[in-house]
Amino acid sequence: MTTLQPPSTLAMPASLPLLDTDVLRTFVAIAESGSFTRAANQVFRTPSALSMQIKRLEETLGKTLFIREARQVKLTPDGEVLLSYGRRLLKLNEEAVTQFLLPAICGTVRLGTSDDVGTRILPGVLAQFARSHPATQVDVVIGRSVDMIERLDAGELDLIVVTAGNDGQETGRGKVVHSEPLVWAGREGGIAVMKKPLPVSLANPGCTWRNMALKSLDQAAVDYRIAYTSESCSAQAAAMIADLAVAPFPASMVKPPLRRLDKEYDLPPLGDYQLLLIQRQGSGDTCDTLAGHVVDALQGVR
Repeated sequence: MTTLQPPSTLAMPASLPLLDTDVLRTFVAIAESGSFTRAANQVFRTPSALSMQIKRLEETLGKTLFIREARQVKLTPDGEVLLSYGRRLLKLNEEAVTQFLLPAICGTVRLGTSDDVGTRILPGVLAQFARSHPATQVDVVIGRSVDMIERLDAGELDLIVVTAGNDGQETGRGKVVHSEPLVWAGREGGIAVMKKPLPVSLANPGCTWRNMALKSLDQAAVDYRIAYTSESCSAQAAAMIADLAVAPFPASMVKPPLRRLDKEYDLPPLGDYQLLLIQRQGSGDTCDTLAGHVVDALQGVR
């Protein structure tokens, strides 16, 4: 009697080849730079050495990964698939090495910030910090800048990012980590901006954006009414998207279906606003690291 082997056992090779991390790093560098020469400068090897690595990689996988043109290289469809895997494998390798080689730092860091800052940078900041300090708990508090300053002074927070100009409480403290124009925004193609009196959506009293907007409107003698108030940027945006009001918004946060109105309509300029980073004295090296990630993230806001 003949015993049949399961089809899967017959089809699978004894062992699959393993992808070398160094070769994957070379492959990703070439794919992202579009050039063997530029990638060679990044990984500190010669273009010919990179070419040999890619040739061996293509032989291992049995697939062509790059289309080589006169001045650049492009990924083939198989190359695009490998790029996705390569990035994930390199990231996983980094996390594994970090877990064992970096000191295990426990404890808690308490970060306070306003809603607009949290919306823009928190996901990236928390992800970056988790990779370098996986054992550290991060407590995040979202609220008004004036409240964040009070909680920092009370020892309830270690690090805060606040808007400058809140009743002078932050005068001479911290450092400016971001500055950008505050602009009038509204619904693309909307009519709220043409209404009389002008309907505006603002935060509650004490907000720097609110103060800047009201001062600007009063000085320009614009007839307006406060139509909506909310501490949440998403709620202010909702009023604009519904075409019920216009609002002062950071230029970097004006995204479709919103648009800037100050360049087309006769609305008074609002000027620039600044963000301050204030750290509690003696908060430690772990807090310093988190502060660095916050600064890096804000520098990338455009």
